Amino acid sequence: MTEIIFATENAGKIREVEAMFEGLGVSVKTMKEAGIRADIIEDGSTFMENAVKKAKTIAGYTKEIVLADDSGLVIDHLNGEPGIYSARYLGEDTPYEIKNAELLSRMEGVEETKRSARFVCAMAAVMPDGEVLQTEGVMEGIIGYEAAGENGFGYDPIFYLPEFGMSSAQISSEQKNAVSHRGKALRKMQKLLQNKLRS
Repeated sequence: MTEIIFATENAGKIREVEAMFEGLGVSVKTMKEAGIRADIIEDGSTFMENAVKKAKTIAGYTKEIVLADDSGLVIDHLNGEPGIYSARYLGEDTPYEIKNAELLSRMEGVEETKRSARFVCAMAAVMPDGEVLQTEGVMEGIIGYEAAGENGFGYDPIFYLPEFGMSSAQISSEQKNAVSHRGKALRKMQKLLQNKLRS
């Protein structure tokens, strides 16, 4: 079985990747499970630069396929914030309840037509021969007026999806995988990896 090491400690992300790669004949491990400890300095100016940097850093410790993503929330009215700083917004250890409350307060009084936002996910895979595969996925929506839902993580409770009439923390995992930024990036990556593993 082919092993993929995902450069994350985020259990929510690992669950999404495992569900997406089911039936591909691969096992997905976190860095910790693979026994890799590394400090990754995310100093890229784009999501993709950060994803590639993460994947390349971890690839230096293993001969397995390394997968990494960088994702975040982009709010048009706030000039693209929190953007590439989504995980570090208001401090890395700040609970998302506080981050979400701050963003809702900054969006207070903003009319619906100006609440457009999107989740962006850039994904990079470094193959054992050093080749880098890249994909990207986007999920469009708006910033809701209050946090709602328990199914997601991070900024999901404040990200409202008009087509579902609820937040991305209220839709089911299956629905989320079908429309999410990470789901879209993963499906593209799955195809690229499938072609590589078969050739």
